[in-house]
Amino acid sequence: MDSGLRIRDGDLIAGFVKGLSVIETFDQERNKLSIADVARLTGLERASARRCLLTLVHGGYAEFDGKFFRLSPRVLKLGYAYLSSTPLPRIIQPFLEQLSESIHESSSASILDRGEIVYIARSAQRRVMLIGLNVGSRLPAYCASMGRVLLAALPEEEARRRLEATKREKHTPKTLTGLSELMKELARVRQQGYALIDEELEIGLRSIAVPILDARGSVMAAANVGVQAQRVSSQTLVEEVLPRLFAMQGELRKLLG
Repeated sequence: MDSGLRIRDGDLIAGFVKGLSVIETFDQERNKLSIADVARLTGLERASARRCLLTLVHGGYAEFDGKFFRLSPRVLKLGYAYLSSTPLPRIIQPFLEQLSESIHESSSASILDRGEIVYIARSAQRRVMLIGLNVGSRLPAYCASMGRVLLAALPEEEARRRLEATKREKHTPKTLTGLSELMKELARVRQQGYALIDEELEIGLRSIAVPILDARGSVMAAANVGVQAQRVSSQTLVEEVLPRLFAMQGELRKLLG
């Protein structure tokens, strides 16, 4: 997003940027890392990676067991700082709960962070994915219904740039990974106002998503409903679930100034 703010190298605190990049190397698959691991994953010199990790330990954001570093629960304060500073999740949550109760399916809301979506609200009726999804969970935007909606809301060249910077893996035989085919799909999503994903992220999972708009028509987030493919067809999602998502979209637009 270009806010008009022009940042020069002299305005940046290099050590702070490095520390954030170190935090971002930890995830579900890499929950404990050595200094060498962090240096390799971040591209930092080993000495810089060590200083960053020791600083995180000193601040209580990481722990060290003598060999490996892992993030501590204190890191959650960074994520909750965002959630507590914006009313968006609190506004959306009751609408998701009402929607999920009416259709007996799980619904979620997310925002875009570079090439990923980040879940900011969720109402779970039943588990539809192998991995557990909660507030703060991340998924690749290019093959997620909410991700397609959010990418489609960007200027075309910005969407292309983000897709080019994303490692586009083929999660299932149906996953679209080619840049040109994804750009065509984003154009279709932009035109029709919703995105439908049919087993591209995970076999057995279908989902449909719409943008969440503010009163001016700007896209603030995306909301979706995910279902098990063996139970709910794509046609049913479009004919029965989509109108409910659009209705929720309209109600939220009245509240988001």
